[in-house]
Amino acid sequence: MEQSWKQAKAVFAGALGPPLFWLILFFIVPLAIVWAYSFGQNDGLTEISFTGTFSNYARAIEPLYLKIFVKSAWVAGLTTALCLVLGFPVALAITFAPPRLKTWLLLLVMLPFWTNLLIRTYALIAVLRTEGYINLSLEWLWNGAGGLAPLVGLQPLGAFTPLELLHNNFAVVVGLVYVHLPFMVLPLYSALDRLDRSLLEASLDLGAGHIRTLLVVVVPLALPGIASGILITFIPALGAYLTPDLLGGPDSQMIANIIERQFKRANDWPFGAAMSFLLMYLTFIAIAIQAVMSRNRGRAA
Repeated sequence: MEQSWKQAKAVFAGALGPPLFWLILFFIVPLAIVWAYSFGQNDGLTEISFTGTFSNYARAIEPLYLKIFVKSAWVAGLTTALCLVLGFPVALAITFAPPRLKTWLLLLVMLPFWTNLLIRTYALIAVLRTEGYINLSLEWLWNGAGGLAPLVGLQPLGAFTPLELLHNNFAVVVGLVYVHLPFMVLPLYSALDRLDRSLLEASLDLGAGHIRTLLVVVVPLALPGIASGILITFIPALGAYLTPDLLGGPDSQMIANIIERQFKRANDWPFGAAMSFLLMYLTFIAIAIQAVMSRNRGRAA
């Protein structure tokens, strides 16, 4: 006779106990401590008193910091939109690729995860800097493909001025897209790979072209994957620290960089904690909105 899962409480407790203890001790407890800090205030250089004040949250929504929140959300939104535009064709190509080629394409998408983010960011710096590969290639073309212009009767265009591709908002967006594109491609591929191919064939047989089939059939059916991709791309991009810190300039800092300064340089842990949890509250709101939309789509279906 098979034993029901409800009768195997000891097995459940034994399996759930260690990971639950680990989660509480090293995640929930530190998070609760930081949350408590957000309601405190500094007493001197090293002491923090827990007064239950909301002044840190009130300060965090002042125009100066609210502007940084809005800018961070705008950069994260732009990053997410670019990842969607670039990632959807990639996911579509992987979906309809031959089985053997599909495996290699998925491997290429996941390959960046095998390399440390810091190394990948420094590699991007080597591409974008003044003496980087992009500017060197443009200079080579500007000078007539390495001195070939005079041979075909063309005049030199003058001195080449390198493009400022680093330490600005452009570099931050490029870096965030570079880092987060796989987070968009994989959920899109997961949704597209479950499509009923007969619906596409029926659409084409009824006279709809490939573009119309893509917009009317494929995109609506892939909405769950699109929503998941947007969520898991937007949230990490909103809280990105390393990319704007290394690729951005003084005017390119995002909210995570401001939070880091409060904890390290300003030594204002209560204010840094309040800003951290405001960012977390926004994350919870985004997850809740996605859950409500998914539930509504399920009811409509």
